[in-house]
Amino acid sequence: MSSAEEPPRAPLWVCYCDYDGVAHDDEVYWSPKKGIHMRTPGRTLFEWLPFLEELLAPYPDVKIVLSTSWVRVKSFGFAKSQLTPALQSRVIGATFHSRATQKFQFDNMSRGSQVWADVERRKPERWFAIDNDERGWPDWCRDQLIKTDDHLGLSDPRVQDSIRKLLASF
Repeated sequence: MSSAEEPPRAPLWVCYCDYDGVAHDDEVYWSPKKGIHMRTPGRTLFEWLPFLEELLAPYPDVKIVLSTSWVRVKSFGFAKSQLTPALQSRVIGATFHSRATQKFQFDNMSRGSQVWADVERRKPERWFAIDNDERGWPDWCRDQLIKTDDHLGLSDPRVQDSIRKLLASF
């Protein structure tokens, strides 16, 4: 191999991950006094991340792309910093990137279209999305969506089973 040749890269496997309704209950709000907070009694922000860590643990090559509005509203760095260190180490980007898409255009796309646009740019060999929003997903990639319940997210055993089955096929 000459010095100009690059070694073969591992296949890119991606988990597109939303936050609200996935990593915690969907009832998340922001106010000047309280900042980001939950309105559902007894719920806490990012309480279901241990489930995602456990599900991805046997698959160290699976990377995460943030498909959450937290990136657009706050910042990529802020959104990434909310994850556990183990999950942060898997993050390779976000569906929103100001150099790739204009804010107005991005804000007027469905979540499914946002994810699909990133798939087209990033070209992962395998990918799936975990999201509570199924509106506007292109028909050709709906089978890659693991739909969560707004109030159960990753804590739902059926969602966990779906993720396990999908990852086993990688």
